[in-house]
Amino acid sequence: MTELWQLGALELAGKIRNREASSREVLEAHLARVEACNGSLNAIVRLLTDEARAAADRADAAVASGADLGVLHGVPCTVKENIDVAGTPTTNGVSALAEAIATIDAPTVERMRAAGAIPFARTNLPDFGLRVHTDSQLHGPTRNPWNPDVTAGGSSGGEGSAIASGMSPIGLGNDIGGSLRNPAHCCGIASLKPTVGVIPMATVVPPEDMGLSSQLMVVEGPMARQVADVRAGLGILAGQHWRDPRSVTATLTDAAPGERLRIAVVADPPGGSTDPAIAGAIRAVADRLANAGHDVVEATPPSYEETVDLWRRLMIDDVRAQRELLGMVLGVDALALLDSFDADSGPTTVPEVQHLHIERYGVMRAWAQFHQEYPVLISPTWAQRAFTPGADLDPESGVEMMTDTIRPVIPSNLLGTPAAVTPAGVVDGLPVGVQVMGDRFTDLRVLTIAAEIEALVGAITPIDPITS
Repeated sequence: MTELWQLGALELAGKIRNREASSREVLEAHLARVEACNGSLNAIVRLLTDEARAAADRADAAVASGADLGVLHGVPCTVKENIDVAGTPTTNGVSALAEAIATIDAPTVERMRAAGAIPFARTNLPDFGLRVHTDSQLHGPTRNPWNPDVTAGGSSGGEGSAIASGMSPIGLGNDIGGSLRNPAHCCGIASLKPTVGVIPMATVVPPEDMGLSSQLMVVEGPMARQVADVRAGLGILAGQHWRDPRSVTATLTDAAPGERLRIAVVADPPGGSTDPAIAGAIRAVADRLANAGHDVVEATPPSYEETVDLWRRLMIDDVRAQRELLGMVLGVDALALLDSFDADSGPTTVPEVQHLHIERYGVMRAWAQFHQEYPVLISPTWAQRAFTPGADLDPESGVEMMTDTIRPVIPSNLLGTPAAVTPAGVVDGLPVGVQVMGDRFTDLRVLTIAAEIEALVGAITPIDPITS
């Protein structure tokens, strides 16, 4: 018999709407799952039990009264602890913000509530989201439910681990360097990094105003086990909000029903090495798409290595601008990684920064032209398998290993374009994510192809955590 915690968000909403299960029953099933799993995973760092139970009871009363119900009415959800949930601290994983209580919800949380979802837990992240492994000064490490000896990814690693293990059906994370997609790869779930501006984000916890790279690249987005739930999350979250001046109400391009597309595949992205088993998994997905009727061609976008390098240089410039502030709040490990990331770069002048942005514009134009011929691009999410916790801190090889591993996720950050992740399968006991990329505002199309891949490959979560 399928347990409630094993179902997806839309499936749960359907059961609540049809009175096959109450919202309170669904919530209690997930709280019990947290009790059973979180001790070994440390993915959830704060439960909102009392308020969630009260919200679930109100949701059940609304069903009984025949009221109009939202898309996720009565469904519990989780929220990364750098996204504001009113009345709880937005800690960013650091001790200095342990009591930084948000007075109002972030726009994304506000919209999840409006759709009927019930925030019931906060999830872990590395200090200020500045690692691709989740280990925070405030809460400690999050473990991967597939294998505790490899990373769950980051920075939305708490969400990835919680969703993969059935503790949550859907959650919110964010992404400036793969942080929605890294945990999806490591934990075997689905996620979407949307086009910049499609989903608004804002905070009342200082610093409220973003640095330049964040203005251009950082996004919030949905994470779930099923692509349909991620798509539902996008529908709920998208649209202009006055608190985010970057946000727009956009018409998003989708594939026509049954449309067969010209799809580029880059199984071994340039600029570093790719694990042969991961490249093989991506080529296997490409073969399945070709067998389904798509025109799949091996083709590499222009300036791939330059794109990755530009992201790194822009990020370094922002980090330098905030280094003094970060030095006062980050833990030792996060600071060591930050300084290693910047170790081989000289000072950046204002004209050099201007030139970086000119280069970025040219790369964006070149990729947009590439997408005229290839509307969809599929690639690995990570070029390497999930690494051992702490390997990114190795003073000799950590930064090189990390940048080599995550290079496939970086282009969509620099370009501001959408990228969805769904499992390509399992290799040697660990999940491998396939990344589906497209041009700006084609978020629905990349999700359509991701859903096709999901149907061809099959879901691989939820799973019972492996603890040793």
